[in-house]
Formats: sequence, C-alpha cells, structure tokens
Amino acid sequence: MSYAERREAILEVLCIRRHDTYRNLAFEFQVSRETIRQDIAVLMCSYPIETVRGRYGGGVKVADGFYLYRRKLTARQAALLVKLSAQLTGDDLATIDSIPAPALIFLSCLKICLNLFQVFRIAQFAE
Repeated sequence: MSYAERREAILEVLCIRRHDTYRNLAFEFQVSRETIRQDIAVLMCSYPIETVRGRYGGGVKVADGFYLYRRKLTARQAALLVKLSAQLTGDDLATIDSIPAPALIFLSCLKICLNLFQVFRIAQFAE
C-alpha cells in the first residue's frame, strides 16, 4: 500500500469511526505511530481533522458534520427543494436541474411520496 492509498484509507476509517487513537490506526495499517502522525498532519492540511489530547479520550477525530462521500440531501433539504422547485424559472431552474442524479432520484421519489400522502389525506377527509 502506497502512502497516498494509506492516507485515503485512514481518512475513510476516520469518517466512519469519527474518532480513533494513533495506536489503533498504527496497528490496523501496520505502520509506526510516527508514520500515522505524519499522515494525519498531511491530512489535516486538506480535511477537517483535529487531534485531541488526553490519555483516555485522546487521538484524532473528524469534525462533526464532515462526511467524505456525502452525496445525498437530508430529508429537510430535499423537502425544501421540492417545495421551491415548483416556483423556479430561468437561472434558478437551471441550478436545480444541475443537481447530481442520485439527489434528483431522491427528489423525485420524495415528490411521489408527498403526492401520495396528499391524496391519502384528501381521501381520508372525504370519508
């Protein structure tokens, strides 16, 4: 494993675990703690990673809210986009259309679910 691959793997592990110690990372990647420290120092230049001092809670952690491959919207974000997309024209509509395909699929599914919910609600009140 090259140093670039190891750093990428360390970043992925940290994004999943959110916090880990130098010792655990060194053991997992079969390198010294000093090598892990150097890798973390390089990663800190590009990603929101911070070191935490302390015997029992110390180590390295990823900043809250940072996820390496975040490619989906939260339910609240999607609901707002669905709500606003009906009113857009021109450049704003082009911006909404530029959202990546996975997010668009989620948005279309959400639109269908919201429409079904409204139909169900109307049918429930009609009874």
